[in-house]
Amino acid sequence: MIYRDRNGKEISGNEGQNRLLERLCGCAAGRFLLRLLARPRISRMAGAIMDTRVSSLAVSLFVKKYHICLEECEKQSFSSWNDFFCRKLRQGSRPVSTETDVVVSPCDGKLTVYEINEKLRISLKGRTYSLESLLKNTRLAARYAGGLLFVFRLTVDDCHRYCYIAGGKKSANVHIPGVFHSVNPHVTSYFPVYHENTREYSLLHTRALGTVLMAEVGAMMVGRIVNHHGAARVKKGEEKGYFAFGGSTVILGFEKDRVTPDADILKNSAEAVETIVRQGERVGVRLSAAPPMSASGTASPCTLSPTPGRV
Repeated sequence: MIYRDRNGKEISGNEGQNRLLERLCGCAAGRFLLRLLARPRISRMAGAIMDTRVSSLAVSLFVKKYHICLEECEKQSFSSWNDFFCRKLRQGSRPVSTETDVVVSPCDGKLTVYEINEKLRISLKGRTYSLESLLKNTRLAARYAGGLLFVFRLTVDDCHRYCYIAGGKKSANVHIPGVFHSVNPHVTSYFPVYHENTREYSLLHTRALGTVLMAEVGAMMVGRIVNHHGAARVKKGEEKGYFAFGGSTVILGFEKDRVTPDADILKNSAEAVETIVRQGERVGVRLSAAPPMSASGTASPCTLSPTPGRV
């Protein structure tokens, strides 16, 4: 699996995990095992183990393997794996742009942007998804016809806390129970992950960016999606919540003609390559604030085509 950083450098992902998941997805027995592991009871059991002091023994090995900078965190020693996994970043380690026209990343992760067509369909990781099925709300989904979906996939080495991308009025949370499939691209090509996984969403009403859909999707072995607020007034950069153990996904939905992604993210998404981003950094801009720019520095239309298999 290949990612690109913001300078265009290609970086390989966890190839061992990718090969294992590819093999499991490629046979009936493997897919059965993945379905078994996706059950909420299994995730709860794994979460309980990861809350024990014994689980902390794996932290130092993990930090070394993935080159995690603990100096960015509020603390450097942890009582359990989940204590490490839910680690808080030090104030100032992820600066957030204060410009109201700038769209920032809510989290550390791997970003791809998708078009939502007029029939509310999204071609995502080799599958066609319905926004209605993701939200279980036909009327709300219709608001985002023709808009964009920013999908931030968090891998185990990412900090699993996420923030608000703008200030505004937040709605109550809507929880949709489900299972916990892995969000690895090999798995999403075989299972309808974003229709079946446990997820939670809310709306953020803003002046500059319109009404932003914010959704968190649990993944394999994720014991909890923890959002701090119900309906409330919130600030840009304020922590919204966190995931407990495992890979996960944060999704932002924007209404039609509201925002445009940055040029590198637009290009990478059209080539089905994820872009490595960090919480607080710019990933786009309000559409009326500036035209999208191509790699050559000239204005270009906000489109992800031509993309093979796009609906």
